[in-house]
Amino acid sequence: MKKSTFVLTTLSLLLVGCGNQGTTDSTDSGDSNKSSTNQPVKIVAVGSTALQPLVDAAQTSFTEKNPTYQISVQGGGSGTGLSQVADGSVTIGNSDVFAEEKEGIAAEKLVDHKVAVIGMAPVVNKEVNIKELTKQQLIAIFTGKITNWKEVGGVDEPISVINRPSGSGTRATFEKWALDGATTVQTQEQDSSGTVRKIVAQTPGAISYLAFSYLDSSTQALSIDGVAPTAENVAENRWSIWSYEHMYTNGNPDASVKAFLDFMMTDEIQQGPVKELGYLPITDMKVERDVDGNVT
Repeated sequence: MKKSTFVLTTLSLLLVGCGNQGTTDSTDSGDSNKSSTNQPVKIVAVGSTALQPLVDAAQTSFTEKNPTYQISVQGGGSGTGLSQVADGSVTIGNSDVFAEEKEGIAAEKLVDHKVAVIGMAPVVNKEVNIKELTKQQLIAIFTGKITNWKEVGGVDEPISVINRPSGSGTRATFEKWALDGATTVQTQEQDSSGTVRKIVAQTPGAISYLAFSYLDSSTQALSIDGVAPTAENVAENRWSIWSYEHMYTNGNPDASVKAFLDFMMTDEIQQGPVKELGYLPITDMKVERDVDGNVT
C-alpha cells in the first residue's frame, strides 16, 4: 500500500510540473506577443496635397492589417511638410520637391524616401473652349501678358489665374517646368488642390494647374505644344511637368515607421493605388531626374 501511494504521489507531481511548465510557456509567449504587436504606433504625415490621396489610401490598407497603427495624413503644402519634419514636429514630411530646393530647410538632416512620380497639368474651366496651348502662350497667360481667352482662340472671357501659395511643391514644379522659371502674376492663392479644382470648375475663365491625381471631368486639362498630359508621356519625359513624390524623415526612420514606408513600395500599393489614382510607379519611368533638373 505504501509503495502504491508513493508511485501515485510521484506521478501526480510530475503531471503538475508538466502542466505548470506548459502554462508558463503559454503566458510568456502571450506577453511577448502583446509587447510586439499591441503597442500603439502613431505616425503623422504632413505636406504635399498632391501626394496626400496616395498616402491616405496606403494608410487605410496598412492600418487594416496593422490595427495598432494610428496614421494621420494631412495637407498644408510641401514647404509645410518639409519644415515640420525638419523641426521634429511630425513623423513624415510629404513633398513634391527635393528638400534641397526649399530655402531654410536643413536638407542634410532629412532622409528621402521616393514613393512615386506625379505629373502635373494646366487646367481650365471647360467653357473657355480651349484644349491646347503653346508653351509660350501658357507663360504669357500666367505672367499676365495675355488676359482674355479670345487672344488664344477661345471665348471672349477674361482670364482668371488661380495659383497655389509659395510653399506649394506643385507650384514650384509648375513654375520650373511649365513656365521656364517665370513667376506667376499676383492673384488669388489656394492651399488645397481639391479647392483649386472646385474653383476652376465653377469660375468662368479660370485657369490653374493640378497634379494628375486631381484631374477629372469637372475641368479641362490642356495639352502643351501638341503633347498630352499622360502617364506614358511623363515616363519618357515628353511631358516634362512632373516630380518625384517624396516622403522625408528626420534621419533614418525607426523600425515601426520604416514598416509603413516599405509598404508604400509594395506591389499592392505600386500596382494598385499608385496607378489607380494617377501616379506612376518609379519603376515605370524611362528617365531619372536629379535635384538640379538633369535628366538621364
